Amino acid sequence: MVALSKWVTEHYEEKGSVKWLAFFLESVTALTLFALMAMTCADVMGRYFFDNALDGAVELTEIALAIIVFAEMPIITWRGGHVVVDILDSYINNRLIKVLAMLSALIIAGSFYMLALRMMYLAERSLRRQVVTEYLALPVGYIIQYIAIMSFVCAAMMVTYGIYRIVKNKAF
Repeated sequence: MVALSKWVTEHYEEKGSVKWLAFFLESVTALTLFALMAMTCADVMGRYFFDNALDGAVELTEIALAIIVFAEMPIITWRGGHVVVDILDSYINNRLIKVLAMLSALIIAGSFYMLALRMMYLAERSLRRQVVTEYLALPVGYIIQYIAIMSFVCAAMMVTYGIYRIVKNKAF
């Protein structure tokens, strides 16, 4: 456990619990990506060598991609890894740039929050109607709930990241 803590501290810039959240989410992403690779390999081998494809491989691939994308989204959000267009930054006052960055952080957080609310509604509806995937009959609502929860996490990360930037820069 000490070696893991040392490794995480050396490889992650984040502080406190965000560092461990990033490590956990990236571990989930890595394991999911590995499982996706193994499943794709088994599917291709089964298809070409045994004339029998893996049933539900497309559904599992879609679910794995949702897990990967929405596990990485909070980390990308916290690190500020979203696309930023800074064409006018050399012509605008530095204080105005910071205000606009804070405003965009709030808009993005609000967007993630609204997305999460809508996805939670859709998840509840899917679970209530017992909607399942076509081949494997996996409940769709749980996947949608995962997307909603990770969108809530993204909203929280964006707000805390915005506050962190103001406190860190102290330029207001």
